[in-house]
Amino acid sequence: MVDQAVVAEEAGFTGVAIGEHHFTRYIISAPELLLATIAAQTTTLRLSTGVTLLAHHDPVRVAEELATLDVLSGGRAELIVARGVSKETDVAFGIAPADLRPRLHEYLRLLLKLLQEENVTWHGTFRSPLENVTTTPRPIQRPHPTLWVGSGSAASADFAAELGMPLMLPSTLRDPGSYVDVVAGYRRAGPGRVALPSHVFVAENDARERWRPYLEAYASFASPWRGDGRAVDIGRLMEGAAICGDPSEVADRLNAQQKLLGLDTHLVLIDIGGLPREEVLAAIRLFGEKVIPQLTG
Repeated sequence: MVDQAVVAEEAGFTGVAIGEHHFTRYIISAPELLLATIAAQTTTLRLSTGVTLLAHHDPVRVAEELATLDVLSGGRAELIVARGVSKETDVAFGIAPADLRPRLHEYLRLLLKLLQEENVTWHGTFRSPLENVTTTPRPIQRPHPTLWVGSGSAASADFAAELGMPLMLPSTLRDPGSYVDVVAGYRRAGPGRVALPSHVFVAENDARERWRPYLEAYASFASPWRGDGRAVDIGRLMEGAAICGDPSEVADRLNAQQKLLGLDTHLVLIDIGGLPREEVLAAIRLFGEKVIPQLTG
């Protein structure tokens, strides 16, 4: 993953996002540590979690870790916060299902306060009170590093709009068209940036045939959390949420998604399903060389 980030910067990508998962083959449980390693080997990449399971953490520690990453990277840190997709993780961290959303909302309000203010005094429901607390170090970016709300639900989009925060749609196995109404509702509440992650593979020849077994492996693994409850049709997936082809086809389909949702940022997920390392790096390089120059918006 560190190598991928380094190659992505060389290829012209603007940022990298590392997810947080627990007790699964997604492997990464502490994305901030991996991002700090990437920060030491890059100079321009924005460094984001994708996502931070904020309800599962102490927001004081999150503020400290995010600001530390911001300082170490010279002001390149970002955070995407979300509830997550695993009930097993919620149970392991002692979070009742009914508390998950209100806990996330409370912690996010507190996190914003800690990043923007010093000498914070605060009282809430899910965490012990704070009296005259200033987290250190202070972040370089002002008023704070960019924080995204990650969700595809109308309720979470409304909450993001209420706080004036950008919206990161989820990297599900669902067609991007399913988020049109959510984005429209978010934008009615006020201007805000919208981003979408897409599973992508690009190759000069035989992209579909080469990628299909890895996409099938990923879909089989991830569908219990990220699907819509129905069996995944790989052919339909490759016509919708999953994008593959030669550089022109990939660019055309990404541009179509950008137009459909009015996207400000697009995350590209290439390393899925056990795709060999060299194929991942080759796809990143080819995407930078021949797809990025064709992207609009």
